Amino acid sequence: MVTSFPGGLPRRPHELGDEWVYGPDGQKFWGRFGAAGLLAWHPSLGVLLQLRASWSHFGGTWGLPGGARKMGESAVDAALREAAEEATVPTEAMRVIRESVLDLGFWSYTTVIAEALEAFTPVIADAESTELRWVALDQVDGLSLHPGFAASWAQLRGELGEIGDRSN
Repeated sequence: MVTSFPGGLPRRPHELGDEWVYGPDGQKFWGRFGAAGLLAWHPSLGVLLQLRASWSHFGGTWGLPGGARKMGESAVDAALREAAEEATVPTEAMRVIRESVLDLGFWSYTTVIAEALEAFTPVIADAESTELRWVALDQVDGLSLHPGFAASWAQLRGELGEIGDRSN
């Protein structure tokens, strides 16, 4: 069953793996099998960011389209699936470049860095997003970022800079 939220957008039903994992210090993380997000980058548009719905964990902050991995699902497949479900990211237009993994031992989050081979307009496709926006690399720090994304942004931006340098 798909549930509608304010604005009429659907929220996908929970699946196996859609649950909280608690760390030794009581911190909670989404995704029994870990989670993954897509850092979609386009050389002239910047990176695609999602403003998280207020009801979500760290709602009102900017982060990446992504979410819980399904049992047996690779991080790349999860990130591409979630980005397509949440922001209509065209999987066929993405070239996966690399993965960056935060492994806490009991839970992991993988950022899948991918180049958008063509410009596209993201569309909010479920209730998890309030806004989707292409953001220039030098403007990301000016946004209120999801704490996990904020902690990794400097490293990820450096990796994007290396990729851009190689493609010039």
